[in-house]
Amino acid sequence: MTQSAPGKRPEILSPAGDRERLEAALRYGADAVYLAGTRFGMRSAPRNFTEEELREAVRLAHAAGAKVYVTVNTLPRSREIDALPPYLALLQDAGADALIAADPGVMALAKRHAPRCALHVSTQAGVVNYAAASALYDLGASRVVLARELSLEEIAEIRARTPQALELECFVHGAMCLSVSGRCLLSNYLAGRDANRGDCAQPCRWKYRLVEERRPGEEYEIGEDPSGSYILNANDLCMIEHIADLTRAGVDSLKIEGRAKAAYYVAVATNAYRCAADACEAAGFPADFRPAPWMREELDKISHRPYGTGFYYGPPEQNARFGGYIREYEAAAVVEGYENGRLLLSQRNRFRRGETLEALEPGGPPFPLPARELYDGEGTPIAAAPHPLMRVQLPYPRPLAVGSYLRRRTEEAAEKG
Repeated sequence: MTQSAPGKRPEILSPAGDRERLEAALRYGADAVYLAGTRFGMRSAPRNFTEEELREAVRLAHAAGAKVYVTVNTLPRSREIDALPPYLALLQDAGADALIAADPGVMALAKRHAPRCALHVSTQAGVVNYAAASALYDLGASRVVLARELSLEEIAEIRARTPQALELECFVHGAMCLSVSGRCLLSNYLAGRDANRGDCAQPCRWKYRLVEERRPGEEYEIGEDPSGSYILNANDLCMIEHIADLTRAGVDSLKIEGRAKAAYYVAVATNAYRCAADACEAAGFPADFRPAPWMREELDKISHRPYGTGFYYGPPEQNARFGGYIREYEAAAVVEGYENGRLLLSQRNRFRRGETLEALEPGGPPFPLPARELYDGEGTPIAAAPHPLMRVQLPYPRPLAVGSYLRRRTEEAAEKG
C-alpha cells in the first residue's frame, strides 16, 4: 500500500444529534463533532439544533478545543434554494468551523455566503477518484468525505495524487448503507420518505418475507435460520483494529457514524477510538499496531450488527447468519455529581441493588462498580431504580467524572450466560 504521512495524528470525528450527544462526544475525546441545524441536514430523526442551540454547541465545543462541522448535505429542490443563503450565513455567524455539503449548488452558495467556514464535501457526493477530489479542491473544498465503497489501496492513490492541503475523511465505525454512498431510493419507494433529504426510513434493515407469485398466501420469512437466504443484511463497520492502515493510507479524519444513536453509543465509540488512536500515535503508527483488547471489546457493548471492515480490504461479505442487532449491554445511569460519599446518578435503564455494574470514565478502560446500596434523590433507601431519569444515589469511595456511564448486561444477555 502507498504510504502517506504515517505519523500524522488522525482526527476523531463524532456524531452529535442533540445536546446530550454533543456533551458525550466532547467528554470522551472527540476532536470534532458533526451535527445539523434545523434544515438541510441528512438526519431528521435526531432532534438537531436550533439557532441558539447551535451557538451554544459551538461555544461548548470550542471551549473543549474541538471543532463543529454542520451538515447541509441534503439534495435541495429548486423551490428551496432561496432559503439557503440566509441559512448559510446564519451558520457562519453561529461560529461553525465547516459546512458539509454534497450538492454543487450548495457548495457554491456556501463559498459566497459563508466564506469563513471551511467547505467539506459530503460522502453523498460519491467521491471515488483523485480527479474528482482534485476538482473539488479547485472549487474551494478543504476536505472530502470519501465514498464508503473505496478500498485502502484506492484511498492511498487518491492521497498520493491530490494536493496535500486537501484533507481526506473516512467512516470507520457504524452502520453501512446498502446504496452507493447513501444515494438510495428504497426509502422513497417503500415509505415515501426521501433518504437524500434526511428522512431515510432504513428499509434495508427491516424484516422481509418472501412470497412466490403462484402461492400468494404462503409467506416465507427471510430471517435468522443459518441455512436460509439473507438479503439487505450488511455488517456494521468497525475499523478500530486498523487505525494504522488508515493513517498510512493518508486518512486525516476518522468518522464515527450515528447522529441518531444514543448518547451512550457516542460516548463508548468515541472513547474507544480516542484511546486507540492515541495508543497508535504513541507507538509511532507501526503497520502491525493493534489496540489493547479492551478497546475493541468496548464496541461489543453498544448496540450493533456483527462487525466487518466494509470495502477497505475488498468487497464486504453480507451477513449470512444473522438478521438483527446485538444488544448485550445497556446504559444504567449517568454520573451527574458526587456528594457525601455518594455518586449522584440519573437513571437510563432499570437496575437493582446488589448488581455489579460496569463504570466507564473518559479516557480509560471500564471497571466493575458494585451497587451494594441504592438511595433515591431524597436519600431514602431503595431496592431498585425503575423510573427513567430518576435521581439515584450510590455510595462509592471516590467521585467519578461527570458524564461517566454505569452500565449493566441486558436481561437477555444474562440469560444466555
